[in-house]
Amino acid sequence: MSSTDPGTLPPDLAELVDDFAAVGPKDRLQLLLELSQELPDLPERYADTADSMEQVHECQSPLFLAVEVEDGGERPVHLFFSAPKEAPTTRGFASIMVTGLDGQPAAAVLAVPDDFYTDLGLAEAVSPLRLRGIAAMLARIKNQVRAATA
Repeated sequence: MSSTDPGTLPPDLAELVDDFAAVGPKDRLQLLLELSQELPDLPERYADTADSMEQVHECQSPLFLAVEVEDGGERPVHLFFSAPKEAPTTRGFASIMVTGLDGQPAAAVLAVPDDFYTDLGLAEAVSPLRLRGIAAMLARIKNQVRAATA
């Protein structure tokens, strides 16, 4: 099923892709819903989301993200998301990003294929419009990482 070279994904993200690939379409949706419950709360410094975070307008539910890139070394990336509890698909996508990319070197985040999410096999479970949301999340994360490392 996988079209993405596993070597291009950070290990935690590759593991998530494998987890989704190992189950059927109904179970993939359940896995996404379980991940939505694992999205970490925002740290206090991001309490005012409108001023300090970027909105991902392509998501059907209000989703805001912030990207921090550490100085020095491999420039580890840290991701923060704000999404309403009543938006489990959006929260699930955000949780995939946090679980798979948080703490990874900037170069590894930038190397993630833009369409890696197709390997999650969610096309049968969620609408193409929703899948646009996860693609937009990754694009914005990469844009912020590029800006921070330029």
